Amino acid sequence: MRFKYQARTKEGLIQIGIIEAPNRQRAATLLQERGLYITYLGAEEKKPFYARELGFLTRPTKKNVLYFSRHLALMLKSGIGLVEALRSIALQAEKTRFREVVLKIADDVEAGTYFSDALSKFPEVFSDFFVNMIKSGEASGKLADSLTYLADNLEKEYILLTKIKNGMTYPALVLVVFVLVGILMFFVVLPRFSEAMENLEIPLPAATRAIIKTGVILQTWWWLVLTSILFIIFGIWGYLSTKEGKEFLSNLSLKLPIIGKIAQKIYITRFCENLSTLIFAGLPITQALEVTSGVVTNKKYKKIVEETKEGVRRGETISAVLERYPKSIPAMVVQMVRVGEKSGRLDEALKKIGEFYRTEIDAAIEGLVSIIEPIMIIVLGLIVGGLMLGIFLPIYQNIGAFGF
Repeated sequence: MRFKYQARTKEGLIQIGIIEAPNRQRAATLLQERGLYITYLGAEEKKPFYARELGFLTRPTKKNVLYFSRHLALMLKSGIGLVEALRSIALQAEKTRFREVVLKIADDVEAGTYFSDALSKFPEVFSDFFVNMIKSGEASGKLADSLTYLADNLEKEYILLTKIKNGMTYPALVLVVFVLVGILMFFVVLPRFSEAMENLEIPLPAATRAIIKTGVILQTWWWLVLTSILFIIFGIWGYLSTKEGKEFLSNLSLKLPIIGKIAQKIYITRFCENLSTLIFAGLPITQALEVTSGVVTNKKYKKIVEETKEGVRRGETISAVLERYPKSIPAMVVQMVRVGEKSGRLDEALKKIGEFYRTEIDAAIEGLVSIIEPIMIIVLGLIVGGLMLGIFLPIYQNIGAFGF
């Protein structure tokens, strides 16, 4: 069973949360063992189906993990204990699922579990990269610094994804408007137009007949068309959510014109920034490369990172291995990595590469959006113009029949 509780700590701080226990008495005992003075304890009420939160809406996001890292780092630097800081963050969490995760982590840490081990129990929320960074911070005694670097890294990832989403907002809006115009044309304008043409007994051109026939099909079988479209959309979405689908999409993204170059820069940026952060945190290079291979989602670049790891184990340098892939790794990247290895500042060299490519990605995304917008407007304009021409063509051809 799940019980909601409100309690005070020895210092007088109020804590609110949820605890799982077989009964109310056991729940009270568990809270008292934590040194809490219970002010309220009651069974969690089951909400009616219409008031329940949808699973995909309560799922923790990168933004949640970003705020978690940033706030926890600030609280630890302020001298607040880890368990107290975790419970304080849980109280401020907007999503129920994330709040429960943080509270469970706080319970584990209070019971003597390492923070990194507690985080590793929730791989769907905290990646291997995140857990290894925390593990490094625990070993070096610089947990707050590790959390700060994680927050910075997650913030860069979040900003990049936000820019990509924002860049696609306008094209998506244009597409929605086009669909609405199409619905209006086929379900309102065409039926009236077709009826008028039949009453006047005017011969219709082939293009107009095809448009009217399409309209009749859509009006009669709209439910089948809609069901088919939704089936295709959810089918594609479901496939792309699988491991094979993600690999297919990431490989396809590299082969597409313009988008391929942007995708390549994104994968190189992730590789360089994550590896830089892990090396700075004190992880051995082979371990840092192993963790980084889990962060790089593209199969092609994942293979390059794994071969780099094996090469380093054999005594080779990172630049020597990367040099074997001139089509995937630009010469500038290889050269800067080589300079970083020779100077003993590999983490700084990788960080600069990441910063350079982030600037390149921003410019490329802006350029792509500026190209997509006019192309979409032209294409959709031609389609709408073709429909309008098909409707007005018989009117112009038989203008006398209308009394003009």
